Amino acid sequence: WAPGLPRRLGEQAGRQPGDGLNRELSEELGEAAAAFRVERTDYRSSHVGSGPHVVAHFYAKLLTLEQLTAVEIGAPRAKDHGLEVLGLVRVPLYTLRDGVGGLPAFLENSFIGTAREQLLEALKDLGLVESGSLSKAAGRRISAPP
Repeated sequence: WAPGLPRRLGEQAGRQPGDGLNRELSEELGEAAAAFRVERTDYRSSHVGSGPHVVAHFYAKLLTLEQLTAVEIGAPRAKDHGLEVLGLVRVPLYTLRDGVGGLPAFLENSFIGTAREQLLEALKDLGLVESGSLSKAAGRRISAPP
């Protein structure tokens, strides 16, 4: 999960950034978010935004297949789903035999801010993709078809 939450939201309430994140997840994902809680140990990094008083905090949470399925089924019915996010995205954790399809192609998409680097960091730290495969996928640049 990589939402950017203004630091002032957490400071005003005397809470940690994770508290605001869990509230946002509940609003955007509905009841499925109650099955897990993002904790301090899920924190990865922070990035100071270009706007005044904005710090984006990056968290990565491993979910069980059951939790992920519940999120995918329940999110479209959540109170605020679709108002602040465009939906859920599954990152392909594989590379096709052609060396382009899968994760390398996914990484060619446009990412906001440092989201691409944060994704790569989380995939590596959580051991979801072998380091060599990740480096290869991250370094590949796909040329436009003729």
